Amino acid sequence: MAQTSGASPDISIVIPVFDEEGAAPALAREIAAAFAGRSFEMIFVDDASRDGTRGVLKALSAEIPQLRVLAHRRNSGQSRSIRSGILAARGAVVVTLDGDGQNDPADGPALVDALLAGPPQLALVGGERVKRQDSQAKKLASKIGNGVRKRLLKDAANDTGCGLKAFRREAFLRLPYFDHIHRYLPALMLREGYEVAFRPVNHRHRQTGRSKYTNLGRLWASASDLFGVMWLQSRARNPGGVDEV
Repeated sequence: MAQTSGASPDISIVIPVFDEEGAAPALAREIAAAFAGRSFEMIFVDDASRDGTRGVLKALSAEIPQLRVLAHRRNSGQSRSIRSGILAARGAVVVTLDGDGQNDPADGPALVDALLAGPPQLALVGGERVKRQDSQAKKLASKIGNGVRKRLLKDAANDTGCGLKAFRREAFLRLPYFDHIHRYLPALMLREGYEVAFRPVNHRHRQTGRSKYTNLGRLWASASDLFGVMWLQSRARNPGGVDEV
């Protein structure tokens, strides 16, 4: 269904960006093309960029009426940017993707359709990148990290580092927030009693800018976060549903 004037959209697409002046405009146009004919909004969250990211996105508002631009006053990281976008989102379904252009927006609608076609308890459909366009070192670090996380958290996810996901906004807002939460959404959704699923998605070369993460920095953050999520899992108690009587 196409979005009507004044109506809340069905889908909110949230894109965190930091110093992505080169990638953001083309990505916004790709998102608009991928979701054309659907009721959607796209929310770019500028995480206090030091370049012209905010300006080039704001200039696109006249061209893409579904575009909204939020701006952090201080750099706060990817997870906080995603959360800021979701808090501002008006759609019941949220799609996230990275702002560097490596996720393919054309895969987004299929994740949304899979989510909506599933049972009510299906809260997240995550993308799993095939033929990753990253360095060998980055792919190896990711493979090791995903293997350890999957074994310890039992979240059934092969690639939680993929930024392309579709999930129910209400379910996300039930989760405990912490920095780097975006890498642990499947485990946290399962902890809350929801179901998760995964679909293969395309992955592309970065055309502009540079990665904001190093392998060492990612490893350090992942180690402490992993133990934190394990603790959260150990403290969970699921009632199996709530009935009003």
